[in-house]
Amino acid sequence: MKNSIKAVFVIIGTVIGAGFASGQEIYSFFNVYKENGILGIIIASILISLVIYNVLKSSNKLNVDSYSNLLERINLPQKVIYMISLIINLFLLVSFYIMVTGFAAYFKQEFNIPKIITTIVISILSYITFMSNIDGIAKINSIIIPILILIIFVMGFKSNITNTILDVNLNNISFNFNWILKSIEYAGYNTILLIPMLINLKKYTVNNEKKVATISGLIFFIITIIIFMIMFKFSDIGNIEIPLTYIASKYGSLYKYAYGIVIIFAIYTTLISAGYGFLTNCTKNKKSYKKLALIMCIFSLFANNFSFSELVNITYPVFGILGVIQLIFITFKNINCQKLLKK
Repeated sequence: MKNSIKAVFVIIGTVIGAGFASGQEIYSFFNVYKENGILGIIIASILISLVIYNVLKSSNKLNVDSYSNLLERINLPQKVIYMISLIINLFLLVSFYIMVTGFAAYFKQEFNIPKIITTIVISILSYITFMSNIDGIAKINSIIIPILILIIFVMGFKSNITNTILDVNLNNISFNFNWILKSIEYAGYNTILLIPMLINLKKYTVNNEKKVATISGLIFFIITIIIFMIMFKFSDIGNIEIPLTYIASKYGSLYKYAYGIVIIFAIYTTLISAGYGFLTNCTKNKKSYKKLALIMCIFSLFANNFSFSELVNITYPVFGILGVIQLIFITFKNINCQKLLKK
């Protein structure tokens, strides 16, 4: 059970990044559709849980050690493997740099600290963490994620989300292509980030795949609904870089800075997951791993020239569509994988 919980914390830490914790993702993918966003969150949570289960089950039984290895074992054409691997690695790299911009944006917005300073700090911390292995990353997440979840619950309680839930008008829900597609996109791009990390969690998930997937999906659903409800009654936050910090400030400095901890933790855990996934996918030995990690962290110094909210709103939907294509391949080809498992 202890290993399962560690795996769950790593998974949640991977999904809850700067875009999620800041409110940018939830607002763009769900809140803009009002009540329909609730169903969108349900769909996204179910899809993410299914992908977690399928990938863990397949990678554990087939004993694969990389994403490309998994794709080969489920009998995808070589050209398709190359394209999907390229998409995965590009998204992981972009996600790493988005987390860097999110970190810099937070300290610029709240403390007016020049972005270059905070970018240097997070780059150094990232490199130090990358020198650790999956055990170190799991240990970090086991400490950070419970704190993060607790603060989100406190914020939900402070904003009276129970009253907000009672005010939700279910009659406003209507089935249309837009919000359904957005929820699938959201699940799609999260699977791009998740899958490489899931493969590295073998030692924590063997024979517990269903438990890990179910708990992860449930926690993800609950904290997403809380954030959705916190922002539900606000209509003036669309152009704010970090909307949830803006909302928290309305409850006082204590809540503002407490939620700032959530932002920082969320950025850090996803940044590490994205970077670690990219590095393990693109290197074959420790020497090349360390060299690429150093190069990647140095180039992050240029990330502060971009707007965090623009990066989230432009790149995530694009990668979401690509993630959906990957999700389809993984789901249907998993049938072939199950046949292999029986042999």
